[in-house]
Amino acid sequence: MIKRGKGLAISYYGTGYGNGYPDVSNAIVRLNKDGKVSIFVGGTEVGQGAKTVFVQIAAETLNINIEDIILYSEDTINTPDAGTAAASRQTYNTGNAIKLACEKFIEELKAKAKEILNLDSTEGLIVSDSNVYLNSSKNDKVSFLEIASNVKNGFFESQASFTAHTVEMDVETGQGEPYWPYTFSACEVEVEVNTLTGIVNIIHARFAQDVGKAVNPRMIEGQIDGGFYMGQSYCLFEDLNIVDGKIMNNKYSKYLLPTSMDTIDIDKIIIEDPESTAPFGAKGIGEPVTIPVAPAILNAIYDAINVRINELPATPDKIISALKKVKSEDQL
Repeated sequence: MIKRGKGLAISYYGTGYGNGYPDVSNAIVRLNKDGKVSIFVGGTEVGQGAKTVFVQIAAETLNINIEDIILYSEDTINTPDAGTAAASRQTYNTGNAIKLACEKFIEELKAKAKEILNLDSTEGLIVSDSNVYLNSSKNDKVSFLEIASNVKNGFFESQASFTAHTVEMDVETGQGEPYWPYTFSACEVEVEVNTLTGIVNIIHARFAQDVGKAVNPRMIEGQIDGGFYMGQSYCLFEDLNIVDGKIMNNKYSKYLLPTSMDTIDIDKIIIEDPESTAPFGAKGIGEPVTIPVAPAILNAIYDAINVRINELPATPDKIISALKKVKSEDQL
C-alpha cells in the first residue's frame, strides 16, 4: 500500500568557527602593471562558489569590470591566510576582508590620482571603470594603467583583515554570543511510503533559505539543490554499517548514494534580508541548506505511516521493521 505524508523542518545556523575561537580572514589588493587588479586571498574553493563571490565583491567595491580582476587563492606562498573553507564562513568573513581591502585601495588610488593630476585634495574624486576622475569634470582623470606606470618602487597595494564577532559561552550559565551572523532555513517535503517494501520516494519538495543578500542567485539555487540531495542521501541511503569499529560498506557497491533517478526538482525560495555586518549584506549558506532536509523527510514519513524513525538512514528494512513492531504492539 502506498501512503503519502508531508513533513516540515526549520533550522538556524551560526556561521563561522564560533564560541570565541579566532575567526580571521586577510586579503591583499594589488594594482598590476597592465592596469588590472589582483586579489590575493587564501580562501579555498571546494565547489561552494567562493572564487566567483570573491571576484564579484571586489568588482562591486572597486566599481570595475569582473574581467579586470585576477584572483589568486589556494597559494600559501603568495596569499594571506583567510581561514578554512568550513563553517560556511568564506562569503561573510573573507568577503568582508576583500571589501575592506578594496575600500582602502580606493583611498590609495585617490591619493595617487591627486598627485598625478596636481590636485590639492582628494575630495570629489570618483573611482569607476578602471579610472579615477573628478566628479565635476570627467576630463580630469587618470587610468589605473597610468597610476601603475607612476609606481616606481614596490607594489601599489592595500591589505585588510576581518575578524568575525564571536564570544565564548559562559560554562556556568550557558549564555553568550557564540556566532554571528545566523542564517535560517525551512524545508518541506511530500513523500510516498510503500508499506510492503518500505521504499520512500520524495515526490515534492520546497526549500526556503535566508541568504542575507543574494550576491549570485544562480549559485545559491545550485547550493540549495546540492544541499538538499546531500540531506536526502544522508536520510535515506548512506550507511557506513560499522561493526566492531570496522566499516562494512567500504565500497560504492555497498555504500549507496542517490542517482539522478532518485532526485527531483526542488522549489527554491531565496529570502533576502541583508545582514548589516556582511559584505553587501550577503551571508554564507554552504552547510545550512543541508540541515533541515533529513528532519523534514522523517516528519513526512511519520505523517504517512504514523511511525517515527529514530535511526538513520531510514532504509526500507528499518521502516518495515518499525511497521511490524507497531502492528505487534497493537495486537497486544
